[in-house]
Amino acid sequence: MKKRTLLGCLLMAAMPSLLKAQEGVKDSLHNSLQEVEIMSIRATETTPVAFTNIGREALKKQNTGVDFPYLVKMTPSAVVTSDAGAGIGYTSLRIRGTDATRINVTANGIPVNDAESHTVFWVNIPDLASSVKDVQIQRGAGTSTNGAGAFGASINMQTSEFNTLPYAGFSGSAGSFGTHKETLRAGTGLLADHWTFDIRLSNIGSNGYIDRASTDLSSYYLQGAYYSGSTTLRLINFSGEEQTYHAWNYATKEEMELYGRRYNSCGYMFTDSDGKDHFYDGQTDNYKPNNWQLLLDHHFNNAWSMSTGLHYTKGDGYYQEYKGNRKFVEYALQPYLFDGSEVKKSDLIRRKAMDNHFGGAIFSLNYKDERLSASLGGGANRYYGAHFGQVLWVKNYIGNIAPDHEYYRNRGAKNDANIYLKGDYHLTKSLNIYGDIQYRHIGYKIDGCNDKWNDATGSLQRLAIDERFDFLNPKAGLSWQIDRNNRLFASVSVAHKEPTRNNYTDGKLDEHPTAERLTDYEVGYTFGNKYLHAGANLYYMDYKDQLVLTGELNEIGEPLAANIPDSYRAGIELTAGAQLPCGFGWEANATFSRNRIRNFTEVLYDDDTYERWEIDRGDTRLSFSPDVIVNNTFSYKVKGLDVALQSSYVSKQYMSNAEHEDHRLDAYFVSNLCLAYTFKLPKTKSITVGATIYNIFNEEYESNGYAGSGYYTDGDGTRHRYNYAGYAAQAGTNILGHLSIDF
Repeated sequence: MKKRTLLGCLLMAAMPSLLKAQEGVKDSLHNSLQEVEIMSIRATETTPVAFTNIGREALKKQNTGVDFPYLVKMTPSAVVTSDAGAGIGYTSLRIRGTDATRINVTANGIPVNDAESHTVFWVNIPDLASSVKDVQIQRGAGTSTNGAGAFGASINMQTSEFNTLPYAGFSGSAGSFGTHKETLRAGTGLLADHWTFDIRLSNIGSNGYIDRASTDLSSYYLQGAYYSGSTTLRLINFSGEEQTYHAWNYATKEEMELYGRRYNSCGYMFTDSDGKDHFYDGQTDNYKPNNWQLLLDHHFNNAWSMSTGLHYTKGDGYYQEYKGNRKFVEYALQPYLFDGSEVKKSDLIRRKAMDNHFGGAIFSLNYKDERLSASLGGGANRYYGAHFGQVLWVKNYIGNIAPDHEYYRNRGAKNDANIYLKGDYHLTKSLNIYGDIQYRHIGYKIDGCNDKWNDATGSLQRLAIDERFDFLNPKAGLSWQIDRNNRLFASVSVAHKEPTRNNYTDGKLDEHPTAERLTDYEVGYTFGNKYLHAGANLYYMDYKDQLVLTGELNEIGEPLAANIPDSYRAGIELTAGAQLPCGFGWEANATFSRNRIRNFTEVLYDDDTYERWEIDRGDTRLSFSPDVIVNNTFSYKVKGLDVALQSSYVSKQYMSNAEHEDHRLDAYFVSNLCLAYTFKLPKTKSITVGATIYNIFNEEYESNGYAGSGYYTDGDGTRHRYNYAGYAAQAGTNILGHLSIDF
């Protein structure tokens, strides 16, 4: 009996070591397979591009409730903003001044950008970050990838790794503005030496800082994987459902003075006799995508490997809004007689909806030996979507309205295929040469009626777009590992980008925008040792025919983006950091840039006569492109305590390309204090409790908005310019507490 007890004790004592050894072997195999995906579109230490890797632990620290852009906002050249003002709901990310339509985003190499708008609506894939293993952000044109062209940056996400041991966990957050988040996750570990299954369920909600800017988000992530020797097969399904109250009108300075910084005009219906404003409760955006990925990775031998993937996304969504005093003719409604008078206008509620399908395949064939790493890859994708509008209700309408009366419908179809060949070759032990060439073909059609009424033709805008693009995107560079701690690189890259859907639908009827071209020059230096790292990256991004707002209007008086011949972004990105044995850490980055349009011509229109007024502005700043961005983090970690002070400075920027002071966003400096304590209890791996105090110095600032100008002519024939602008106010001091338990 004593011998059995002693043997049992010895086995129990040895089990953690045995499990750790088993986990190490399996992780080694797993990492070998993951490398197949990573090497095809990601940059490595010898790739001559500027990039930042963010690991799972770094993401987890920030991922307590806010959207994905806020998890990466401390990376170089990044600026984030939130419609609701608190980082949840409609949020956006700019890198080097370029907006979301110019940032390529992939998950496991599969395009995430919307095929028509080219943007990523992070609100549609809530809490995907909880199922992401790591992220790489490449700044500039980057390496060849799948999907929309990278015109400022690319973001590559790898979803959750294999967990060889069973696990479960819960994380929850609660804080200001009624914000809350709950996430459950679990996995089986390796079953029968071949199978793993993982699940994640999430719910996020917030009332928002801005009035009525509520958000209700739910999502799930499912993964089943089969592992056998040098092959893995994964089936992934993730979906989200969002309902977000509109907060995208922003507020003028005058409105903020009258009603406060949190004022939101979206959904306004009327003001009653007591002076109380009434708003439409159903002024919401609703979307539900369902994403499927089937991924196969295989190692043939130590040199050759391959990765293939199939994907399909079904998207259904709509937004509805209250519209005051609208013309019936614009909504395919008939006027009616009331007290002998013909009524042609009334208040109504409309819904704009879409029903879309996006699917395709990607592949990469990879080779690696002591001197050469090469990939032949590409993908082919097909998008098909219907856009249509319905009238749900008309105030005091006399007549027949069919349920969900439809007043417009159009269809978009897009084929996008690319193939690339890239290689990294060791010329010497320390010198690498990199080459990358991509061919991309796009075919895009839009047909049907748009929702925009044209008084000149007495009808809705007719769409008949049929465009073809063929792009050749070469890239080349050198990387020199001077010694163990110092590296120098240089590269030149060419990228092209087709117009977005809005560039066509908001453009002139008889003119179509042309494609844009970017030539990106990068020179970088990095230093790193055990405790310190530093780097500097010089870039010059030369644009030809960049599409920007010039002030021009289309035939129905809406702003349009026009191709401008010559513009550029030039700057230097500095990074530095230290991690000392005492637990003190420091990370900082700064971008100093110049973002300009050469010889910009601003266009204004007379309110009454529609007469065109062109103003030669010379060189002007590109909109939403601050000259200075600085991020700094001081951290201290001892035992289970983790403290970090994050600070971001963004210099002034302009919301139009005319560089007018009435269109300016002022500079701001915002700091967050992050506190967390991690400990263990019996039967748990870890428990973390903490809180983040956002904007601890209560900075009053706006990070986004819109702006424009026009003019009128007085009786003497003198022109008088006027300017208008709306601002996205961001929250003052607020707090979000969090708890995480892992089993």
